[in-house]
Order: sequence, then C-alpha cells, then structure tokens
Amino acid sequence: MSSEGPYGRQGFNANAGGYGGGSSYSQPGAGYAAPSYGQGYGAGGASYGGGYGGGAAPQYGQQVDSYQAPVDSQDKDGEGKKGKKSLALQALNQNVLMWAGFFTVSLFVYGVLSGGDFSFLMTYGAMARMFGFGILNVKTFKSQRATGVSIKTLQLYCLVFFFRLTSIIRHEGYLPYDKSGDWLYHIIEILALIFTASALYGCMFPFNRTYQADLDTFGEFNVPPGCGAVYLAIPVMLVAIFVHPNLNNDFLSDVAWTYAMYLESCALIPQLYMFQKQSSGVVELLTAHFVAALGFGRVMEFCFWIYSYHELASAAGSRLPGYLALFSQFMQLVLMLDFFWYYFMAVKNATPLVLPSHANGMAMV
Repeated sequence: MSSEGPYGRQGFNANAGGYGGGSSYSQPGAGYAAPSYGQGYGAGGASYGGGYGGGAAPQYGQQVDSYQAPVDSQDKDGEGKKGKKSLALQALNQNVLMWAGFFTVSLFVYGVLSGGDFSFLMTYGAMARMFGFGILNVKTFKSQRATGVSIKTLQLYCLVFFFRLTSIIRHEGYLPYDKSGDWLYHIIEILALIFTASALYGCMFPFNRTYQADLDTFGEFNVPPGCGAVYLAIPVMLVAIFVHPNLNNDFLSDVAWTYAMYLESCALIPQLYMFQKQSSGVVELLTAHFVAALGFGRVMEFCFWIYSYHELASAAGSRLPGYLALFSQFMQLVLMLDFFWYYFMAVKNATPLVLPSHANGMAMV
C-alpha cells in the first residue's frame, strides 16, 4: 500500500488535525471541526471527564460530596431539651449559692453576734425579710422591670417596718433577749425599710412602664386606683388599737409594734393575689425567692411566738393579744401553703415556678 495515499501512514497522520485534532473535513480546515473524545465537548469548555463544559453545571462527584442527610427533628428536640435543662441547672446553681450565702451569714451572726438565746429566732426572721427585699431590689434594678411585683404589698411592708422601728427604737419591750437585740436587730429592720422603699421607688417611677397595674388589683373597690391596700391597713389599725400587749407601758409604742405585727401577717395577700391573676401562672425566679424569703422569716418568728405568746398580755392581764398574734401568723402561713409547695417542686426539679390558674376562685387568697 502506498504511503503517499490519503489512507497511508502519512495521509492518516496528516489528517490528525481532523477528528483527532479538530481540523475540518475539507481543505484547508476552515469547516466543521469534529471534536475528539478526549477534547470533544471540551473545546467549548471542559472534557467529558471534567464536566459538560465551562459553565456552572456541577460534576457528578461534587454532587455526591455536597449531599447532606436531612436532620432528624427528634435530634433538634433533644438538643433543645438539653439546652433548656442546662439553663435550668445553671439557674438552680445560682439559687443554691444565693441561699447558701444567706445561711452562712446566719450561722456567723448566731455564733458571733448572738448569745445563742432562743429569741435569736426573732433576729433570724428579720434577717430573712431583709434578705428577701434585697433579692427584690436585685431583680428590679438589674432587669429594670417591675413585672410581677405588687406595689400594694410594698406599701404595706413600708408601713410594717416604719411602725416597728418607731416602737423598738424608743423602747426595749419587744426586742430579742440575746445580744442581737442590743443593736443588730435595729440595723436589720432599718435596712429592710430602706430596701423596701427602694423597691417601691423603682416600681413606681423609673420602671413604672413595666408595672402590671392590671394584675395588681387587690381591694380596688370604691377607692382610687392603686389604693386597694387601705382595705387591709385601716381595719388592722383598728384591731391593734383595741387589742394590743403592754410590754412597753406606752400606748403609742405598744400600738405601733402590734400594728406592725398584725399588718405583716396580711401584707403579702396583694402579692399572692397578683400571682393568681397572671394568665400563664409563671412566677419570675427572683420574685419567687423574694416571697419565699418572707415566708421563711415568718416561719422563724412563728416558731418563737409559739413558746412566747403568753408574754403578749394586755394591761388588764388578758392573753388575747398573744392569741391574736399567733393566729394572724398562722393564717399567713396557711395562705402561703400553696406557694410553698410549688416553690419546693420548682427548686427540686430545676424548673420555673408555675402556679395553677383558677378561673372561679383563688387557692391562696
């Protein structure tokens, strides 16, 4: 076979620019250029192995690599529950540290600043009240919100501390017997009054826009808005005037202390009423600790007066003031039983405190 023909070795090699090299069928190569398999459709882009061209079409291998399996919704729910649980545990740890600090200070006061007398329970109760209003100040000024706080309760407690101080500063008849009654009890009551007035100021002025007046409606019947506390303050004053002990031998001083004792027993009623008015029933964490601290302080004082109520006798020797003081404290604890139970369960399970909603009545008030 001639090597010069078109099908010879030289002719085949000369046509390498045709199918293999991309030259034309005719002379001089200006016609259609057939692509080779290796270059084929790669003349306008990439080869078959590299894709369908230089455009944006993805490669098969890239599609496999970029594929992501769908995330199971149960996994998301599990992660959400873990996140909530961790936040709850973090809040629980903060609560434990807060109360542990209070109990540590209490032991220090008992061991160093008290003579160890049984009457220290009065000082201990006062410390718990001060601690509670300290928590309320932290809640109010740190969050800059007054949500969930009853101004009526704060007003009543301001009266409680003011009238108690007017009695114990001038006379000693109602002070603890131990060393804490010399000066520490006075300091605690003064600080409690300052904390209460500070929280009341925060709720009424700088953070008033967050105050829930539509929920704090206890006693608002035929009185100006926000004055419902008079339905507790005035009747209790009348009772204190007619039924009071005589340890100070001074009418004004005895009535002032008795009024503070009786009024404190019902001062939390507007706050408990406000809790029940909330549609969700959820109580803010620090607000719950505030109420729990006040309740704990009342338990301490109740334990003291169980053994000492007989000392609260009138000038005529009647023990009715002692019985009435004991009864008023007992009734306050009864009103708070519901709250104590749900508070205990919330702390135990590291969950928010949720009170049951009652459409037809109140469980605590």
